Amino acid sequence: MIIKLIVCIVAGFGAGLGTGFAGMSAAAVISPMLITFLDMPAYEAVGIALASDVLASAVSAYTYKKNDNLDMRNGAIMMAAVLVFTMVGSWVASVVPNSTMGNFSMFMTLLLGIKFIVKPVMTTKEKMLQTDKRKRVVQSIVCGSLVGFICGFVGAGGGMMMLLVLTSFLGYELKTAVGTSVFIMAFTAFTGAASHFAIGGMPDPLCLVFCVVSTFVFARVAAKLANKASPKTLNRATGVILTILGAAILAVNYI
Repeated sequence: MIIKLIVCIVAGFGAGLGTGFAGMSAAAVISPMLITFLDMPAYEAVGIALASDVLASAVSAYTYKKNDNLDMRNGAIMMAAVLVFTMVGSWVASVVPNSTMGNFSMFMTLLLGIKFIVKPVMTTKEKMLQTDKRKRVVQSIVCGSLVGFICGFVGAGGGMMMLLVLTSFLGYELKTAVGTSVFIMAFTAFTGAASHFAIGGMPDPLCLVFCVVSTFVFARVAAKLANKASPKTLNRATGVILTILGAAILAVNYI
């Protein structure tokens, strides 16, 4: 009981910070920890992680929206494309042998963290808003389709890929990128959690409650701090958190 509580709180701590600061999916942290330290079946662990993602992403998105750091219009368009093409990617993965890209999402967190430290995103909101609205809509659909397909095909990495796409390809300012990413994730995580529970049944109730509550609390704290931070500080904090979490995930899986 005590070990279960500690593992779930530590997992929620890492997942909450990753979600609130960097728009990272809680599944990237919680799943490997529950599987490794509690010997939980992978399908059950992913279901708990996705459920934790829902409230954590929602409260983070709300916080970013209050601070005017969320692009709901294009975020909704991108979310629709992500949801549709996640199903397409899942179907393709089920009929095509997939031996590549399996570990891609594990390395993405670490690499993206290093990227934010070495080459921070310093785009301003004013410069971001200069992009033509029609062009932004097309970009959102194309990029959302690509992210969704890869997520469905590989099975993970949505939050990190969305953050990478929003900052590197769509030219979003970092806070708006994180806010938009967690907005999309709240809906995609809800869809994933619902399907997991419908197919596999309810998971361990104690783990579910501990993980959901701890992830929610730390995501709320992280989102509040992130919205008050300067771009330079946020880039460094995001980079450090992603680098540490990425290294921890790799250590859990390979050591």
